[in-house]
Amino acid sequence: MGIHVPSNVPMESAPFKGMEFEANEIAYDFYNEYSRKASFIIRKEYVNKCKKTGVVTSRRFLCVKEGVRGKDKRDQNTKNPRAETRCGCEARLVIVLNRDSKNYVVNEFIAEHNHYLHLPSTVHMMPSQRKVVATHAIEIDLAHESGLRLKQSYELLSKQVGRYDDFDFTKQDHKNYLCTKRERYIEHGEAASFGRYFNHQLKENPSYYFATQLDCEELITNIFWADARMIIDYSHFSDVIMFDTMYSTNRDARPLGVFLGLNPHRETVVFGGALLYNETN
Repeated sequence: MGIHVPSNVPMESAPFKGMEFEANEIAYDFYNEYSRKASFIIRKEYVNKCKKTGVVTSRRFLCVKEGVRGKDKRDQNTKNPRAETRCGCEARLVIVLNRDSKNYVVNEFIAEHNHYLHLPSTVHMMPSQRKVVATHAIEIDLAHESGLRLKQSYELLSKQVGRYDDFDFTKQDHKNYLCTKRERYIEHGEAASFGRYFNHQLKENPSYYFATQLDCEELITNIFWADARMIIDYSHFSDVIMFDTMYSTNRDARPLGVFLGLNPHRETVVFGGALLYNETN
């Protein structure tokens, strides 16, 4: 396929060996902006930290096509295996902490790619470039507060912009933004209410079961519960289980998932319930 070097990037926008940054996040933002102008996607790879202080001592940012995936073990049984997306590209930016100046210095920069670069017209939809900007975030919040569903809100924004292709984010990014916001700003009163309710149920019936899933910041992401009747029904009729999320009709578009089955009389039985704050987990 040959070697491809970005040719439409101004010299002042390109990194160079010895270049310094005040923080490793600033270095990433600079390289990400460079990748936008050069029409390729980047990703973060390894990070080294000082064991005593936790300070980042070095980082490496790579072209997304770096490396080669190992052979997918499911290939023999998969009708439509995933396409190979990596081709061993060596384009990268490596930064190292200068302990004297406390700045991060570019230790290695490789500009050459062994694959074709993206078309300029598609750059804004590359994963490393997609983002919900502040102006769109405000409109998403207003639509959400007005009770519009995700699909309605996304269609409204697209009409204001002109078309979907002009967006800097996808429908999934739109959804992830709302999920992240709900996790970050979940009301303490709501979480406390759940706790009081579940503890009361446990006192009434020791067989009652509930579990909460937390993220890295110890915010609630998902909740599951099952009472004694559900647990007994599950032990008898769990040959076939359905997970139904048709009940996402609340204002926050928070799906209520229900685990269902059938008894010998073809009657629906409930095995448990789940309230999903984050559908990605």
